[in-house]
Amino acid sequence: MSPSDGKSSRLDSKIEDQIAKLIDEIPRASDVLKGVIKETPLIYSSFFSEEGGNQVYIKPENLQRTGAFKIRGAYYKMSKLSEEERHFGVVTASAGNHAQGVALAASEMGISATVVMPSATPLIKVNATKAYGAEVILFGDNFDEAYQYAKQINTQTGRVFIHPFEDFDVMTGQGTIGAEIMSELPGADIVLVPVGGGGLIGGIAAYVKTHYPRCKVIGVEPEGAASMKLAFNNSSSCKLDAVHTIADGVAVKRVGDANYKLAKRYVDEIITVSDYDIMDTFLMLLEKHKIVAENAGVLSLAGLKKLNVTDQQVVCVVSGGNIDVVTVSAMINKGLTRRGRIFCFSVDLPDTPGQLVNIAQLLSEHKANVIKLDHNQFMNFDRFSHVQLQVTVETNGHDHIREIVGGLNLIGYTVKQVY
Repeated sequence: MSPSDGKSSRLDSKIEDQIAKLIDEIPRASDVLKGVIKETPLIYSSFFSEEGGNQVYIKPENLQRTGAFKIRGAYYKMSKLSEEERHFGVVTASAGNHAQGVALAASEMGISATVVMPSATPLIKVNATKAYGAEVILFGDNFDEAYQYAKQINTQTGRVFIHPFEDFDVMTGQGTIGAEIMSELPGADIVLVPVGGGGLIGGIAAYVKTHYPRCKVIGVEPEGAASMKLAFNNSSSCKLDAVHTIADGVAVKRVGDANYKLAKRYVDEIITVSDYDIMDTFLMLLEKHKIVAENAGVLSLAGLKKLNVTDQQVVCVVSGGNIDVVTVSAMINKGLTRRGRIFCFSVDLPDTPGQLVNIAQLLSEHKANVIKLDHNQFMNFDRFSHVQLQVTVETNGHDHIREIVGGLNLIGYTVKQVY
């Protein structure tokens, strides 16, 4: 055996012990978190159940304190700090939910907290973290630079570093979600979990597969940030060249090494969904359940369409709901367009009286409600005798859109779809 083999063996042995400890400690973590976290009972979804042919339940961690599951792992990690460590305080790096989880947990325990956030972090997230009592330092252009600066603070000041996902105590806290799910629905066949760095799915899968081995645990990632799937395919944690996804909460280039090893052992499968899938799901969750979740939070529900099973009890962990109103508006509009609920088109009209009336009459006959209309004589540069009309209408789906286009074609208009 080479020296490197011996080192690898010792490392694996240490991780084995940590995994065993994690599983054993989840019930204790549940006790520690009582009275700290908000209860998030399962919600049965008749809409998602009918759409996929399964019995679908939502675990709404978007309703959790701070709006995400992160308070669980952060609080449990800090509950295990010694008096000396509490005296020095904690430090972390995050641009979102973990920052607020650490800030709130520290406030509850009377511990000083410093959170390093990238310079471009939206002000709403910075202020939310400050509101829980943490000192916020803006540093760097991205998470990696903020992370390195937080580690410097850790080294220089003795503050305990609270990692967003690659920490077994943090994963233990997240694993309490798995315990709650199976306590409420012991007959669950599948649990779908969003995957970012891997801490959430690691904790949940370790508990579920240990105590309910017949239940499958499936991770869901965006196609543009599938770092866990890459690790599964390469049998080791690997770094993506780039990430491109609207689900910024899971836009992680590389999952933690320990997180990968935990997931590799207990997670049955990793599936990916497109940004279009995410937009569709965001809109349906909002419209059918009046639940607002962030893009990363709806990954599990978006993954339902990738399941090739029916008549199964499926639990979807909606991991967070911290999304600003501007993004909500954009997501609604994009989702409506994707579903064929909004249709914007342009037509070139002869510059003669009565043309606009013809278009309006046809839209009325097809029960398309006009949202916006722009009749512009200066947009058509090729044909001086024509004007361009751009219309945005509310529609009832893609079949309805095809009806409208067909009707316009029949009376001599060529339609160009804008969106």
